[in-house]
Amino acid sequence: MSATTHPSSSEAAAKRASLTPARVLQIALLQYGMVWALIAVVVVAAIVYPRFFDVNNLSNLLSQNAPVGIVAVGMTFVIIGGGFDLSVGALFALGAVVFANRYDAAGPFGAAAMVLIVSLVCGVINGFIVTRLKVNAFVATLGTGSVFGGAAYIFSNSAPQTPMDFNFGTLGTESWLGWPISIWLLLATFLIGGFVLVKSVYGRSIYAIGGNAEAARLSGMPVDLLRGSTYVISAVCSGLAGMILSSRLGVGQADMGGAIALDSIAIVVIGGTSLMGGEGAMWRTAVGLLIIATLTNVFDSLAISTNYQLVTKGAIVVGAVALDVFARSRRV
Repeated sequence: MSATTHPSSSEAAAKRASLTPARVLQIALLQYGMVWALIAVVVVAAIVYPRFFDVNNLSNLLSQNAPVGIVAVGMTFVIIGGGFDLSVGALFALGAVVFANRYDAAGPFGAAAMVLIVSLVCGVINGFIVTRLKVNAFVATLGTGSVFGGAAYIFSNSAPQTPMDFNFGTLGTESWLGWPISIWLLLATFLIGGFVLVKSVYGRSIYAIGGNAEAARLSGMPVDLLRGSTYVISAVCSGLAGMILSSRLGVGQADMGGAIALDSIAIVVIGGTSLMGGEGAMWRTAVGLLIIATLTNVFDSLAISTNYQLVTKGAIVVGAVALDVFARSRRV
């Protein structure tokens, strides 16, 4: 027994000895670099925009970014599982037009149920094409995104869907306990998503198949079913996000969500979740969302051109991916 435990204890002792202050600092920078970036962004924001910490400003910041944040939660599952989903923008728009179109006839719960059913079916289609037909996830979801987007235009007859019921704006504009309902939904989505990833067998399985799908398959995991389920989660999150935005604007349109796919991927990557799969966390996606939301809020308050905002966002995404590659190369 001692012969088998002695090498591992020696290795552990050697590893502890190698953790010099410089090494600890390097690990902290590599593993939590985006947290330090968020702190720096918030400090700069507070300096250049004195009203940044105003309660109303923070409320607006979170409520305006709630839809893309919810989409990013679903995208986190897909990317950790080793996949990619470019159809979320079309699913977002489809959810918006279905919710708005059916609200007067079916009521809020009936319309929401229809959105969730449609989203679930679309997610199953994505998962089937990727896992069963073995089509590359990038190509598959690019194609289905076109199909779902076209379905949104067909369903709405290419016309804005504006419900007559005054309560349509409740989900996107009303508050509960002093905070917008959209923020509560955002927090609930993050908390549930984080709990599932960290505390459930399902979540650990998603990490396993994202890290090494073949090893997971040999260990008896239903890899195709698990990976396919992440597309269902992503689709449902997109549908929910579409409902929130259509409620806030008072209208559902098929051209909503044009940039939400890239924005949600940017949020996940900026937070530190690896595009290679198998690594990441929901709190990292929250950090990425706060970085993007803070920058957008400051830029808008200072009336900075959208063109410069796009340049900044793109540079941050490239930097985040470069940091991930560097961290992998330096990992021991």
